[in-house]
Amino acid sequence: MASSSTRPVSRFAVPALADLPDDIRERIEAVQEKSGFVPNVFLALAARPDEFRAFFAYHDALMEKPGNLTKAEREMIVVATSSVNQCQYCVIAHGAILRIRAKNPLIADQVAVNYRKADLTERQKAMLDFAVKVTSRSYEVDDADFATLGTHGFSEDDIWDIAGISAFFGMSNRMANVMSMRPNDEFYSLGRQA
Repeated sequence: MASSSTRPVSRFAVPALADLPDDIRERIEAVQEKSGFVPNVFLALAARPDEFRAFFAYHDALMEKPGNLTKAEREMIVVATSSVNQCQYCVIAHGAILRIRAKNPLIADQVAVNYRKADLTERQKAMLDFAVKVTSRSYEVDDADFATLGTHGFSEDDIWDIAGISAFFGMSNRMANVMSMRPNDEFYSLGRQA
């Protein structure tokens, strides 16, 4: 069986780095320098420069901002909701980021399989209950959800962030699935050692 590194990144054509606009090529090179490899999502989306820019601008606005949600909790939302959407790429890639940000080699697998049984706080479980509801049944969100989150110390801004991350990655999961985007081999081992 071929390793995932010998399989295509996506079912769509991936452009050569040299052919990309300067800003996109520079961002990809910076990620490669920091992580030691280029995550396939960057290569897959680079085929559409305007969408690449919009995607990563919104990604960064949701995932890199300071606030009451930690960066690890933001990644928990991505892993739990991507699991619901059966997005292999995002579960694997963001699972690696979650392990690193939480400094916990077990947490990503627990969250991906069943966050309700994971070693999480009640606050984090309430956060993920809401994120999963937004992912699969957003039409059912009501004032009771806000009240429950409020008892766990989440503000309206936090609730917006949970919903925004869930919704954004719902779009990302769907596109990754349509593209058959493959997780990089490197993601599987990242953050596995405590």
